[in-house]
Amino acid sequence: MTTPARSRSARPSRPKGQGQWALGHLEPLNPNERMKKDQDGLAVRDRILNRYPYTGFAGIDPQDLRGRFRWWGLYTQRREGIDGGKTAVLEPEELEAPFFMQRIRLDGGRLTSDQLRVVAGISTRYGRDVADVTDRQNIQLHWIRIEDVSAIWAALEGAGLTTAEACGDTPRVILGCPLAGVDGDEVIDATPAIEETVRRYVGDESLSNLPRKFKSAISGCADHCTLHEINDIAFVGVVHPEFGAGYDLWVGGGLSTNPKLGVRLGTFVPPDRVAEVWHAVASLFRDYGYRRMRTRARLKFLVADMGPEWVRATLEKEYLATALPDGPPPAPPRNEGRDHIGVHQQRDGRFAVGFAPRAGRLSGTTLAAVADLSDRFAAGRIRATTTQKLVILDVDPARVDELEAELTALDLVVRPSVFRRGTMACTGIQFCKLAIVETKGKAGSLIDELERRLPDFDEPIGIHVNGCPNACARFQVADIGLKGSLVPDASGELVEGFQIHLGGHLGTRSRLGRKSRGLKVTSVGVVDYVDGLLRAYSADRGAGESFADWVERVDESALSVASVRAGVPGGAGVSDGGRTAGGGRAPGDTEAGDTAAGGAGSAAGTPGERGGGS
Repeated sequence: MTTPARSRSARPSRPKGQGQWALGHLEPLNPNERMKKDQDGLAVRDRILNRYPYTGFAGIDPQDLRGRFRWWGLYTQRREGIDGGKTAVLEPEELEAPFFMQRIRLDGGRLTSDQLRVVAGISTRYGRDVADVTDRQNIQLHWIRIEDVSAIWAALEGAGLTTAEACGDTPRVILGCPLAGVDGDEVIDATPAIEETVRRYVGDESLSNLPRKFKSAISGCADHCTLHEINDIAFVGVVHPEFGAGYDLWVGGGLSTNPKLGVRLGTFVPPDRVAEVWHAVASLFRDYGYRRMRTRARLKFLVADMGPEWVRATLEKEYLATALPDGPPPAPPRNEGRDHIGVHQQRDGRFAVGFAPRAGRLSGTTLAAVADLSDRFAAGRIRATTTQKLVILDVDPARVDELEAELTALDLVVRPSVFRRGTMACTGIQFCKLAIVETKGKAGSLIDELERRLPDFDEPIGIHVNGCPNACARFQVADIGLKGSLVPDASGELVEGFQIHLGGHLGTRSRLGRKSRGLKVTSVGVVDYVDGLLRAYSADRGAGESFADWVERVDESALSVASVRAGVPGGAGVSDGGRTAGGGRAPGDTEAGDTAAGGAGSAAGTPGERGGGS
């Protein structure tokens, strides 16, 4: 992590004709930009509350349904029974059911027991008792009808919650450490900075038409739990030798189909300037971001083209009242794991108790029980993590064991196996219109089977299961990343499967995972492959060698399906999906361009484009 040089004499040649407002390109260049120019996305709220409950789903204007609804956290849900092979070929209206996913933004992952109880009640009453905690500290509900949205919003807003800008080309939820304000090792409590930024800018129409989503993190966590490397903007707690505690500024991170790790600008941001600097970067993105092609509209592409020096110089010249001082890089993370699972003593002597659902899948009934437990054993404060987990704060030291037993009875594990702890999954084909494969159930079966087969395996391992190339569960930075695709089975028939990415990591030495073109397995064969891979690692690893380091060291042939199969007892179930006899792509392999089902090639340029991904 090196600080960019201060010299700013070299100005890169800016790409021309990318729809940048700052260069005078104000005419919309694709249907999404036209939709936003026709009317701001936030303006759809009145129609959602006062028109569409009476017209019903069939009466919703298509630009609202597949465009502006996202500004209030609403996505249409996938119709049941449509297999992954049809994801890339059907029109949006053919894929969608008359139900919605409703995302509830939880800036900093913060909830009270009363708020969680309200969310739980909405899930049980309106959402068929389904609830997911996401890897961006949100909660998502499913099966929501347009006729019920006004009642849902009234309940949420009455509890101090919102869905505003939970989706869309807007500033999304701001990530924060679940232990902010209670962890004795934190560099700085970022809660005030998050609260000020949200108060001033969420719902601000001057920032509600960005080129694309804008993902943020503000944290002083000693573990770096808010994933600063893969956010559009991140403030990372540091101690300046002259100015004391504040933040190091990172920009340009993001995954999806074109992953890039963020870069430091080399600046120090005092706590009282965080909101100002956040607004400056968001405004720069609004004005200079690329609007011609949505596949190149994220801030990471502008940063990659222009460089961190140009970004810093432009911020200080055009958007900030005064320049920022140079600053130090963040200290290495306290732990390579970033989930806050387990029992951790707070600075006040009480305890934070973090626990793991199964790949983020919960129910309203379970959420209500968690709210009750947080009142019985603590002070009614709950936090979501960036790894699809939850934490109860302020637990009485004398009651930690009792709380743990109650959580275990709900299948919420405080001391999980490495497989339960490290496995995440996106929504998948059950609800998502972009997905190619099922994910939540597959993640659960992976956990169960790996716990049974490898009971003594205790090395931390991240297994991230994704339904499509868009990286909502961050497969490129996982030890084992599973990217959903269609692969041929032994008979040549295309079936659900995964392309394997190996050795990704965020931490002391962050890196993207290793991708081998032919490394694909069927969904049926993925457990055997992971089992064999972990056995090979256990047998060959050096002293203290992590899985990611081992993957980087070994020859690619050691990671192949055939090699791994040899180490699995009865491992004939591993499918050599995706590899032809010559090692090229098999028919139906969509790796080239990662465009199947919602990447750059399916619905790009339409107002209904979801374009998920981290």
